[in-house]
Amino acid sequence: MGLTTAAAVTGAAAAIAFVLVAAADGATRPGYRPARHPVSALALGPRGWLQTANFLVCGTGVTAGAAALAGTSRPLAASVAVIGLALIASGVFPMDPMRGYPPGTPDTTPARYSLRHRVHDAAGAVVFLAIPVAETIAALTPAAGPLRPYSAASAAASLALFGVFGRAWERDSPRAGLWQRLAILAGWTWLAVILIGVGARP
Repeated sequence: MGLTTAAAVTGAAAAIAFVLVAAADGATRPGYRPARHPVSALALGPRGWLQTANFLVCGTGVTAGAAALAGTSRPLAASVAVIGLALIASGVFPMDPMRGYPPGTPDTTPARYSLRHRVHDAAGAVVFLAIPVAETIAALTPAAGPLRPYSAASAAASLALFGVFGRAWERDSPRAGLWQRLAILAGWTWLAVILIGVGARP
């Protein structure tokens, strides 16, 4: 296995692992409600180190995987690298406790956010906006071949799901976490597919 293929496989594996680890951790975390609370909240509390590591490992893997796309499309590689770097920032700067998590936290939204929370929010916005940008670039890249229609559909789905999640989060909807997970599933699945289908291609 060459270095390019290894980088692509590493990035795809990191994206898949992120989804699986967050799902398993959220389903077994005391006081955590996956349908309501965002994935980022898993970085809080006594077991918060696990989601922090999940952000860092996924971000590092995706950033490394982006290098495997450079030979196909530099804009595609750059946009995927932005996703990876923003995921790393999301792990370095955790969100503030709020809305009942961790247990004992008031079930409200703070009137003011810490600097680290604001950085986390900005990094998250970059992730969720860079994903449909990268998907659109892939849809317009001839070398992506049969993955072009899938990338176009994924771009539309990712953008729509991020919009729905954003509105649900602002309203503190009891389904905000669910909408975010659907957005993550769509975006991270595409990352894994494009890295294997394009980056690992001989």
